[in-house]
Amino acid sequence: MFESLQERLDKTIQNIKGQSRLTELNIAAALKEIRRALVNADVNYKIAKEFTSKVKDEALGQNVITAVKPGELLVKIMYDELTALMGGQATALDLSQKLNIILIAGLQGSGKTTFTAKLANFLRKHHSQRPLLIAGDVYRPAAIKQLQILADGIKIPVYTEEGNKNPVEIVKNGLEYAKIHGNNLVIIDTAGRLAVDEDMMNEISAIKKVANPNEILFVVDSMTGQDAVNTAKAFNDRLDFNGVILTKLDGDTRGGAALSIKYVVNKPIKFTSYGEKLETIAVFHPDRMAERILGMGDVRTLVEKAQAEFDEKEAQKLQKKIRKNQFDFNDFKSQLKQIKKMGSVKDLLAMIPGMGKALKDVDIDDNSFKKIEAIIDSMTPKERANPGLMNASRRRRLAIGSGNTLQDVNQFMKQFNEMRKMLKTMSKLSSAGRAFKGLPNQK
Repeated sequence: MFESLQERLDKTIQNIKGQSRLTELNIAAALKEIRRALVNADVNYKIAKEFTSKVKDEALGQNVITAVKPGELLVKIMYDELTALMGGQATALDLSQKLNIILIAGLQGSGKTTFTAKLANFLRKHHSQRPLLIAGDVYRPAAIKQLQILADGIKIPVYTEEGNKNPVEIVKNGLEYAKIHGNNLVIIDTAGRLAVDEDMMNEISAIKKVANPNEILFVVDSMTGQDAVNTAKAFNDRLDFNGVILTKLDGDTRGGAALSIKYVVNKPIKFTSYGEKLETIAVFHPDRMAERILGMGDVRTLVEKAQAEFDEKEAQKLQKKIRKNQFDFNDFKSQLKQIKKMGSVKDLLAMIPGMGKALKDVDIDDNSFKKIEAIIDSMTPKERANPGLMNASRRRRLAIGSGNTLQDVNQFMKQFNEMRKMLKTMSKLSSAGRAFKGLPNQK
């Protein structure tokens, strides 16, 4: 997401950084290019024009013209204005009720059903909710089955009524079921159409009336750009929803919806969804998204992802094994599993400042992990726990058993041994640093 916009903004900013000082003339030229970049990213022209006008006013108002590092100050102003355009700060869900009810709305194909399961999983994990999902899409044949399959994988119950084609009735009965069975959260998946129509609006308005949700979330496919913004406005006029969900951020999207939607409907973006796995959901932080657009990375989100997936006790056990040089193939595979849960490797690396541009034309295949996992899975339990056993004959057996070449196995073994040495060295340095801090000051 935002790759084209990032590239064009970066080029413009680099040109400004090359100037000895800013003038009204080169500010105007830069903002013209920025406006073009925003419009090319599918941002409405009126919004792009208003945005660049604010940047200009702020720049001239801060006397950037005489600044020693005008380029850096222009980036700071861009960051502030992008953050404000997308909502300013993260907006939490209202989970204050005894029974929290969240209504999910959107067009067909926007990712509503998948997001419904993702949200239930997220709120159970991070907010101690006991969710029940209600399958309210009675028109799309696979919708109920899809929701059940997703929910079964994370062991969350789904309320359905086979044969009942009245979604209002299903929702009403589902809410009663939740009260009886002790659920404190209900998420309602509703039907979508290929386009906004009166029947759909009437139906979802009726569901809203009977459910009385404390949160209505509108799901939009970020790949549809300004169409997503226009659809959001139509829904908001009827539903007065609480927030927007941007899905498919891992796709080939220019980013116009993320930059425009708050301005048009005056409702915050609350979550983003960026993959098929149920863990690929994130709270939307306008400031962090602004950092990513400007190529500044997003280290805070990267750290939060790691903290969410890595168990502290397990990390301590692993640290002890590393210090004793006992890090084995079981540990390695376990760490791979945790990294995969965090999302696409390329997306994760792009959160490191400066890496996004460096990785622009680099193809990082997440399936490369499968080759390594196949090699480890072909080992005996004894071999996994004792890396020193991997002699030439065992490696040949692993190559045949995992469907890889002997060269692949040898390369993996070399990389594993190098990483093992590096981890042990880092552990020693870390221990030495802690010991040094405990020494009295030398005079």
